[in-house]
Amino acid sequence: MLFPDYIFESSWEVCNKVGGIYTVLSTRAKTLVEQLGDKLIFIGPDCWGEKNNPYFTEDNKLFATWRKKTEAEGLKVKVGRWNVPGAPVAILVDFNPYFAEKDMIYGQLWEKYHVDSLHAYGDYDEASMFSYAAALVVESFYNSEIRGNKKSAKVIYHANEWMTGLGALYINDHLPQIATIFTTHATSIGRSIAGNNKPLYEYLEAYNGDQMAAELNMESKHSIEKQTALHVDCFTTVSDITATECKELMDKPVDVVLPNGFEDDFVPQGKTFDKKRAAARKRLLDIARALSGDEIEDDAIIISTSGRYEWRNKGIDVFIDAMNRLRTNAENLKKDIVAFIEVPAWVNCAREDLAERLAAMEKGEKFDTPLPTPVITHWLNEQQNDRALGMMNWLGMHNAKGERVKLVFIPCYLTGEDGIVNLSYYDTILGNDLCVYPSYYEPWGYTPLEATAFKVPCITTDLAGFGLWANTVVGKESTIEDGVEVIHRTDYNYNEVADSIKAAVEKFTNATKQKQGRIRNKARTLAEHALWSKFITYYYEAYDIALRKAEARCSKAGE
Repeated sequence: MLFPDYIFESSWEVCNKVGGIYTVLSTRAKTLVEQLGDKLIFIGPDCWGEKNNPYFTEDNKLFATWRKKTEAEGLKVKVGRWNVPGAPVAILVDFNPYFAEKDMIYGQLWEKYHVDSLHAYGDYDEASMFSYAAALVVESFYNSEIRGNKKSAKVIYHANEWMTGLGALYINDHLPQIATIFTTHATSIGRSIAGNNKPLYEYLEAYNGDQMAAELNMESKHSIEKQTALHVDCFTTVSDITATECKELMDKPVDVVLPNGFEDDFVPQGKTFDKKRAAARKRLLDIARALSGDEIEDDAIIISTSGRYEWRNKGIDVFIDAMNRLRTNAENLKKDIVAFIEVPAWVNCAREDLAERLAAMEKGEKFDTPLPTPVITHWLNEQQNDRALGMMNWLGMHNAKGERVKLVFIPCYLTGEDGIVNLSYYDTILGNDLCVYPSYYEPWGYTPLEATAFKVPCITTDLAGFGLWANTVVGKESTIEDGVEVIHRTDYNYNEVADSIKAAVEKFTNATKQKQGRIRNKARTLAEHALWSKFITYYYEAYDIALRKAEARCSKAGE
């Protein structure tokens, strides 16, 4: 198999923690650095300007000669390293100067690839100007550092998500000797269909992607994504379920499926693991106690869901419903249950009354009366319009004293500095006994993979790429006894999903401590099947496909 001498990989989430793609790239980096060293170069947006970027460390000595050339070329870049395992090279580019050339760039894109940018809105322009700037970085670096020194160097440009499509097409046009790979982590039109409460799966074969893009005002994002998929050397996605989506909605089958792996270097071990788990459990239970004024047993089962605030796609609605069904039928439960929704919303501020009560509890004080609105840790802007709080209120979920099931909304990013939890997401997840991710639309599903890596069993669905993969590894429909409960989900079986979550949670809650321990170990064992050391081979296949196509193209041009 052909293997690249250089890989340039661009994403809006390089040194810019926004969502799951950050985890994909940052955990995979170490495995590729071992192969390529400083010839693996990530390109991201310079979103921080003069402020300190906690994910990036600048190094003025790195590629110093090339950096001087970029100044003459008008490129504004920062060169350094991404603060993740492997410390890969990262180049952050200022894309703001290219807004002045936006119409010209879009005009050329239409002439060469018929990409429709006329209907652009929201983040389209910002993403496209970054993508264009990233391509200019690659072009400059290639011409300065690679072309003259290694005429036969095998070079790959790997673009992630529609947001980097414009740059991939620029490379395709201006530097045909560079092999191009495009990975869609979720099709823009598929996510939109699902998010607009339309049945995605039953009618998938009948949907026309272009027609749906027009109906849902998604023409520009769909257009750049589709044309990039059609023109790159290797088109990829992250799961079989999204591969089907690509074929039907973008009229382009993928060349390779690249499942998302995981590097477990930062999962604590031994006594450190136990200490952090105990600290997280105490904090989460104390938050529930402080809000409700109720005595909650130390052995309560802690459950959470997390991810982006996508109401239907992430299954936030069915999670709340399932917790309510547990609450109203709690006579079979042998332990208390405290559930958390850890989904960032429009936070106004941390609750002072809750912070004060938690501080007092640390000194031994106890409280037997609830705080106002005892279901949320941070006040929200326009709180009266929040969907999660609205549904909880409608169902009568007020964390009343004596109820065995409590539900708490933590609507902030868990950075360790939120004012209430004050633990990072990974330190918080350690405190869980069970995680629930009942997704309707989930191309892969990093959250359940992360949970299992931390020995937390989880519940997911077979509409998530991770859920389908878990079934494959287990060799049957995976159940909670296997470490992951994979619930069958369709366009229409919402009630069955809610009841299945309730049943799985009851089964785990009422299991003996020994059995729960075995289930936790099974979850961890399952996660080990998804380490990057195992999944990286799929990338090697994609590199080989792309490099061979580029090689054939250059040979033909030479003739």
